[in-house]
Amino acid sequence: MPEKVTAVTPAKSGAFGLRHYLICLKGIVVRECLRFLHQRERFISSLVRPLVWLFIFAAGFRQVLGVSIIPPYKTYVLYEVYITPGLCGMILLFSGMQSSLSMVYDREMGNMRILLVSPFPRWYLLLSKMLAGVSVSITQVYAFLIVAWFWGVKAPPLGYLFVLPALFLSGMMLCALGMLLSSMIKQLENFAGIMNFVIFPGYFASPALYPLWRIQEASPLLYKLCLANPFTYAVELIRFAFYGQVDWVSLGVVAGCTLLFLGGAIIAYDPSRGLITRKQGAGGNG
Repeated sequence: MPEKVTAVTPAKSGAFGLRHYLICLKGIVVRECLRFLHQRERFISSLVRPLVWLFIFAAGFRQVLGVSIIPPYKTYVLYEVYITPGLCGMILLFSGMQSSLSMVYDREMGNMRILLVSPFPRWYLLLSKMLAGVSVSITQVYAFLIVAWFWGVKAPPLGYLFVLPALFLSGMMLCALGMLLSSMIKQLENFAGIMNFVIFPGYFASPALYPLWRIQEASPLLYKLCLANPFTYAVELIRFAFYGQVDWVSLGVVAGCTLLFLGGAIIAYDPSRGLITRKQGAGGNG
């Protein structure tokens, strides 16, 4: 009699249930949080950088850079109050780039190297990594706001709650940008130069330190660059959120850029078109 042949069907990523996806997300988020807790220098530097701008830069330019009554402010505000949303954006920007730097390391010799060849979809792994990075970023922002509050720089009480969705969406956009950049980097040593090329022009060509109307008066060209800078809209989204308002233009730009950068990162990390193809073409030494 002929022997029975039992067909074996390989497991597919679609066979994963919600529980498996949540376990994967939990593992990535917890690992990112533990890494942040163990890297105390990272936490200290994330606070020192904006506090130096708040305590020293703002004190020196308080009398020079006057801020007129512009939305969302209904009265004159101190320069320290004006730059606080921009400093929150600075924390998100640097943290998003650092999270992407860890992605470059992890995909070479860390846990992401294993996860990227797992049956989980690439888009889910990248999204989980972004959520982990944003969680750490928001923690740093609120730590900065607590210190600023004791310094006398205060927002409306409910503003600290209203600003949370704006911080989350802005952080997602900046993390997605970092992920897109990390997909183009073959060597860890090259990422520092790319970070400086993105961080400093992005931060200074924005209303983080100066109102847009003052930039327009000083340099129309720089004003146009500010309008083309996604970080500009992240800062304004955070600024308005502190006062319980929504800047709909900024919301639309930040949401659109988030989807654009995330889509680009997913395509770049696609093994058939992105990172793996380039590494194989380079002989696997990337």
